[in-house]
Amino acid sequence: MALLPFAVALICLTASPTGILGLAPPPHLGSKINTRSTGWNSSPIVPKYAPSVSPLTMTPPHHHHHHNRRANNNDITPLKMAVEGDFDPEAISRSVEAVKAGSLNARFRALYKFTRPHTIRGTILASCAGTTRALLDTPGALQNAQWGILLPRAVIGMVALLLGNAFIVGINQIYDEDIDKMNKPFLPVASGEMSKTFAWSTVLASGIAGPLIVAKFFPPLLLKLYMLGWGLGAAYSVPPFRTRQNPILAGLTIATVRGFLLNFGVYFAVKDAIGAPFSWSPKVSFIARFMTGFATVIAVTKDLPDIEGDKAFNVKTFATKLGVDKIAKGATACLVLNYVHAIATGILSKAGTYNPIPMIGGHAVLASVLLARFRVLDTSSMGSIKLFYKRIWDLFYLEYLLYTLI
Repeated sequence: MALLPFAVALICLTASPTGILGLAPPPHLGSKINTRSTGWNSSPIVPKYAPSVSPLTMTPPHHHHHHNRRANNNDITPLKMAVEGDFDPEAISRSVEAVKAGSLNARFRALYKFTRPHTIRGTILASCAGTTRALLDTPGALQNAQWGILLPRAVIGMVALLLGNAFIVGINQIYDEDIDKMNKPFLPVASGEMSKTFAWSTVLASGIAGPLIVAKFFPPLLLKLYMLGWGLGAAYSVPPFRTRQNPILAGLTIATVRGFLLNFGVYFAVKDAIGAPFSWSPKVSFIARFMTGFATVIAVTKDLPDIEGDKAFNVKTFATKLGVDKIAKGATACLVLNYVHAIATGILSKAGTYNPIPMIGGHAVLASVLLARFRVLDTSSMGSIKLFYKRIWDLFYLEYLLYTLI
């Protein structure tokens, strides 16, 4: 019974974003657009592109006509599941016009995109998995839990985490507006569906409300951890720090916040809520190590779809320095090693420490899925690159299911 809510959440959250609020891209990629914003409403205009870049794929034009059939398919149909938004200029223009006309649904859709749904899924799944794991690790917790107190507290904690998530991704969109107009024109600030004023209001409200909630309902240590993540997330985007400009600092930031702080913080909060002392169990130690490594890979691969825009704005990333092919191979190798580490941990640990089927077999299956996805990657196709990155996030989500079973 303890796993049922988590299983439902996993199925719902890892479903294709194409079914959520009408955000599915059409079966083709349109030109990327620029907009001028006057509030919620905007007037789209088509930017001028350098002759060497195709607005359809953001790759040199000669690549467009020489992809093999597999690459073309990756550019079209699978891309419906590869992005959290719509690259089609007509669809974006219609959204802008709907916002201008005062549509509440269009405004809510813009706010939804502003929160970067794929990061929300990761936060929710981490919370569900951490809660489940803490309850399973504490003898008698499920039988004696005071659900009338525990569930509201869990919801409050989830809200605080989502506000922190919105603060971090929102402030990034404000400061990356010009880059996003090239890399992610579907994001609401870049497209003009949301004004800078409203974006700032949302970010400030999230950035203030989150810490206040943690301070009110949770112990001081969790507030310190929350503010550490808050500060690192802000420094990632805000001048003069802007650690996203340094690939090493950017990787460390994402790995620390999403890999360690989130997983440790949720587990500690649940232990505190049920009155059980915290201890570093082998399973908690494992997930902290594994997800820190995984988040480091995400921190590097997230720049693969953005390579053209990052080059244009002189943003230094490993992708711009080394190229898509080398980064994709290196990221895959690192994730395979992470899975090997998980399998070895399951084999070498004392009998009874882990459930061998999910710990060994489950990680072997996910490693095989990763390698299968890498084999079909076409690094000359932007659609294939985006789909590969999306698949990495899918594996990230699935790890939380294994965490509740190991």
